[in-house]
Amino acid sequence: MDSSQSAALGGNGGSGGNGTLISQNNDMAASATGADDSMQKLNQVSNSIQKTLGLIHQLYLTVSTFNAAFQMPLLQRINGLVAELDNMVKLAEKCNIQVPMEVVNLIDDGKNPDEFTKDVINSCIVKNQITKGKTDALKSLRKHLLEELEHNFPDEVETFRESRAAAAAELKRQAQAQSALPNGDVRVKSEH
Repeated sequence: MDSSQSAALGGNGGSGGNGTLISQNNDMAASATGADDSMQKLNQVSNSIQKTLGLIHQLYLTVSTFNAAFQMPLLQRINGLVAELDNMVKLAEKCNIQVPMEVVNLIDDGKNPDEFTKDVINSCIVKNQITKGKTDALKSLRKHLLEELEHNFPDEVETFRESRAAAAAELKRQAQAQSALPNGDVRVKSEH
């Protein structure tokens, strides 16, 4: 038996940290507790999956060498597998993880679900490059227009720049005022 099978049989197998969902609370301590709780539930499901795989392997070994003397161990292993599957369903109900249907369809088709992630990332990269190109083109157009306007209408451009600076300062002041709490503290933007 290799190390992955022995880890699966021991029930202390791998820790699954791929799709943890962290609850978003304003209080940092509550958020950390929610993250720990979510991670613990996900680890319990992962351990149950590892245990189920170990039980399936044991069942396979029993069935592949079956004779009448192995009937009771076979029934015990089947009952153990059913009990662990029931436990896995109960643990999974406590986890709030959403899997895109595209991933499920890829698995049903016998393909690697990592292909979905790769396709999504590649699609995002392409869209990002298109958006960046449009943004750069607009920045270039704005710069060119301001240069031409400054060449032909220097007074109006100076007035425009002053009004833009005043508007930007006013927006910044309003943003700071909105982020201030009634007790005078400043609200810190949470990162997601």
